[in-house]
Amino acid sequence: MDIHAIDWNATPWEHVREGVERKAFSGEGATVSLNRLQPGHEPRPHDHPHEQIVYILSGQIDFHIGETVTRLGPGGLLVVPPNARHWGVVVGDEPVLNLDVFTPKRAEYVS
Repeated sequence: MDIHAIDWNATPWEHVREGVERKAFSGEGATVSLNRLQPGHEPRPHDHPHEQIVYILSGQIDFHIGETVTRLGPGGLLVVPPNARHWGVVVGDEPVLNLDVFTPKRAEYVS
């Protein structure tokens, strides 16, 4: 049995682009990504072949999936289907902290 463990608090934030940072951790079949989105960051619509479960820890975000917009706050959960065009827009002045779970794992998110 191969155990893969990290200290999440000691893991540095990775700069993704202006106003967006993340930490990621992968197992054999899934990736967990902690994201910090600042108010005013540039939203970038995108899609990927992974199912994505979004869990909002703090802040508020308007989450777009195709033509549908869902406002999420702390405790909000949302599923993004594989290959669905999606993006988020921070609402208000508080940064958004969200945890994403991707399956299958995202090989490009190094952990």
